[in-house]
Amino acid sequence: MSSNNLTRGERLQIMLTLEEVEALDNWRFTRRMPSRAAAVRELLKRGLAAEGFSVADSGVKSQEFGVTSAAADGADGLDRT
Repeated sequence: MSSNNLTRGERLQIMLTLEEVEALDNWRFTRRMPSRAAAVRELLKRGLAAEGFSVADSGVKSQEFGVTSAAADGADGLDRT
């Protein structure tokens, strides 16, 4: 099925920090992606295909998952053991 024939019946809303939006836009523009939505779909595809991801600890809140700084400082709520 070509991507032009896809029907997207679900809407997903996410809140991002200004730093996260800037990181997304920089990634998108570098790769000449046509829209933020296309960039997010491509990143999701790559993330889901990646190996070695960790499962979140129980009780971790959504706000504890960051895109730009949380992984760098180890405060992303993921069990990496």
